[in-house]
Amino acid sequence: MLMTGSATIDAQRAFTRAERRRRRAAIARRLRRRPSDAGHLAVVDEGGVRARGGDARPGIREIPLEAIHATTEPSRAALFDASFRPSRKARERWERLWLAEQRGATLPPISVVRVGDAYAVRDGHHRVSVAQARGAVAIDATVEAA
Repeated sequence: MLMTGSATIDAQRAFTRAERRRRRAAIARRLRRRPSDAGHLAVVDEGGVRARGGDARPGIREIPLEAIHATTEPSRAALFDASFRPSRKARERWERLWLAEQRGATLPPISVVRVGDAYAVRDGHHRVSVAQARGAVAIDATVEAA
């Protein structure tokens, strides 16, 4: 990504690029005649996950971003698509986190719940989205024990 020297402008451009990718993916789904909900972020019932058992190794560790496929919060599912690309409603917070990361601030780990071989985000949806937009491969996470 080409940096302009202005962190604010760079954050705005990064958000615009990520949101444009979300819109393009939605158009591609329509052209391929896929169901409209195919690109939505899956919502996992945390109670059902706990009943089936969780991760045997709770604690903070680095997890691959590609292993994050869902959320436990239905309200956050509307802000991101299945690939954690943001909607316009997420812009302000998304840009603030992008700026914080650009300036070298240490962001707290996200909170996830293990769902089979993947993870569902409890807290940190915007951090996941920003990390993916910045090209990260992994992110620090607190994996909740069930």
